[in-house]
Amino acid sequence: MGKRVLIAGGAGFIGSHIVDRLMKRTDMERLVVVDNFWTGLRDNLAHIRDPRLHIAQADVEKFATHEKFDEILHLASPASPPWYMREPVRTIHANVNGALNLIEMLVPGGRISFTSTSEVYGDPLVTPQPESYRGFVDCTGPRSSYDESKRCTEALLFECRRTRRTDIRIVRLFNVYGPRTRPDDGRAVSNFLSQALTNGELTIYGDGMQSRSWGYVDDIVDALERFFWLEQDMQYQGPLNVGNDREIPVIDVARFIVSLVPGTRLRMCPPIPQDPTNRRPDLTLCREVLPGWEARISYEEGVRRTLAWFKEQIAHGAETDAPEPVRLAG
Repeated sequence: MGKRVLIAGGAGFIGSHIVDRLMKRTDMERLVVVDNFWTGLRDNLAHIRDPRLHIAQADVEKFATHEKFDEILHLASPASPPWYMREPVRTIHANVNGALNLIEMLVPGGRISFTSTSEVYGDPLVTPQPESYRGFVDCTGPRSSYDESKRCTEALLFECRRTRRTDIRIVRLFNVYGPRTRPDDGRAVSNFLSQALTNGELTIYGDGMQSRSWGYVDDIVDALERFFWLEQDMQYQGPLNVGNDREIPVIDVARFIVSLVPGTRLRMCPPIPQDPTNRRPDLTLCREVLPGWEARISYEEGVRRTLAWFKEQIAHGAETDAPEPVRLAG
């Protein structure tokens, strides 16, 4: 009998790429995608014609079923500041209450995997950031609904491991970008590309020297696939930094996009409060746990690929539901 797998947030940017990998499995008989299409898009899964795939439109914290699952992957949360800052309570519900709900759907001995975030490190005073770093975090600031609900969900899952022996896998993702990002997502790369292809004016907040480590989605999903299910005998359960450790200022990314799209320009704007100054993963542990894995696609190549995808989406009138225009570095 094959495995039954549930992925919450499977119509989202990263979630839909994971669904593509899951559909390649020969040991899986059923995949349930739970998504409320808040930030996920139906088009992200429209290409799949596999009868094992079942889509349930529901909030992850309210989804109900009598079915039990061998593996559950929890990605049901907005990751873009404009989206989670507009609906902070909803964001906290998705992460924390979503995890509480999903845990009860595991078969005995089943595994739950969770995508946490580099945002748990806050505006770090240590760089690069190792998993042991406890961060420099404002738990009441404008980003706290996302940061703190991710931290709380990590704590919840580790307590389940300690008290129930639950099998868990937790990753902390660093600034993932690539095809299937919403044009109105609001994070730096997608925001710059959308602006370059529409009004031609790329907005830089502050001096643009906020640095990020840009991970192309194919590289990141390679790591998630290995950590979440391919390497079954994995002893380490997390947290695990996953990202690209090449750190690049936001303004350099904008300038590169300007060089790719003739007629575009930069517009400097006042800084955004509490926009983290730097973000770079220490990947020492990741390289030990996933030997041979590297973020191989340079940001230059990744941006070119993402630009080509955005051009196609804009040409076909991609779906958007943009929140108020709060634009942060990502």
